[in-house]
Amino acid sequence: MTLSARIEPSILVVDDEESFVASLVHALSREGYKVYSASDGPTALSLATTERPDVILLDLMLPGMSGLSVCRAIREQPDYQPGIIMVTAKDTDVDEVVGLESGADDYVTKPFNLSLLLARIRALLRRQKREQSPQPKPEHIVLGDLEILPGAYEAYCNHTAIDLSPRLFAILLHLAQRLGQVCTRDELLNQVWGYDYAGETRTVDVHVHWLREHLERAGCTRVEIQTVRGVGYKLVMQGDKPGETHIT
Repeated sequence: MTLSARIEPSILVVDDEESFVASLVHALSREGYKVYSASDGPTALSLATTERPDVILLDLMLPGMSGLSVCRAIREQPDYQPGIIMVTAKDTDVDEVVGLESGADDYVTKPFNLSLLLARIRALLRRQKREQSPQPKPEHIVLGDLEILPGAYEAYCNHTAIDLSPRLFAILLHLAQRLGQVCTRDELLNQVWGYDYAGETRTVDVHVHWLREHLERAGCTRVEIQTVRGVGYKLVMQGDKPGETHIT
């Protein structure tokens, strides 16, 4: 995810409700953001490609091309990965899961509190900046049949690549670096999503569920993500043997 070198971050608002867009553009502009807008899917995708905004606020129901299709098309661009927040009236759990699976970073339902939306935008921008900053990372983590290469954003089980999204990889890495320690949901929100407030733990649970499925499908039998009821999650080794765990 790349934060472009602008003085002010930029945001693309995508919605076909004219009054909603005008109101949100005004509010975001007052916060100091450079704001673009689009009222249909094809225009949104074109603007995203040409202007490369740092964050996209994307409705699901759009003329010409759905928000889900726009999101998936953007996520297929290897050199441009903005923060994407679904902002929609569709408020069922199924809608949220589908939105997140399409590649969205977050999901906000209408009507919403503007202060909450602004906080999530700032969280995405902070995470983008943090990901750009060089930070010392272990080069190699081996946990039984699971191998993690943090610098390459790659994970392997029995030498076969595990296809993980950047978000799932970040969760796995965070748990692996704290092997055997409980990571609270709030900690994962802060470290992986960039949120500095509590309350949005359902998103964490959904992503951990997906991560478990990926590890199981890959045949990882030596590691397990355990739920600590009411607290969070921890990664543990099954039948740990000398030499099977190392971090370099």
